[in-house]
Amino acid sequence: MSDLLKTMSTLSAAEEFLDYFQIPYDQPVINVNRLHILKRFNQYLRATPGTAEMDDDTLRGVCRDALGKAYSDFVSSTPAQEKVFKVFQDTDGKQHISLDSMRSALPSR
Repeated sequence: MSDLLKTMSTLSAAEEFLDYFQIPYDQPVINVNRLHILKRFNQYLRATPGTAEMDDDTLRGVCRDALGKAYSDFVSSTPAQEKVFKVFQDTDGKQHISLDSMRSALPSR
């Protein structure tokens, strides 16, 4: 495993990744979108061919670009618009519960 991948495996919070790759960020954007940003970062990396063969310097640049792009996706957009997670893909971010099902769930008087 490369040194870069070893270091990345120790990072967990979105802020840690952004700090490591020296990407400036606004904390309110991170507070609302941290999981979405990390998921999108992963999607961008998986869509990049040849990452397994890259040396650390090249891969570091690819990771920095992918994370910067993932972060910027959520600066002016919302999780519901970006549809990173399945819940937003399946129902367009809306729950559909009928009034009858709600009535049946209430205790009878």
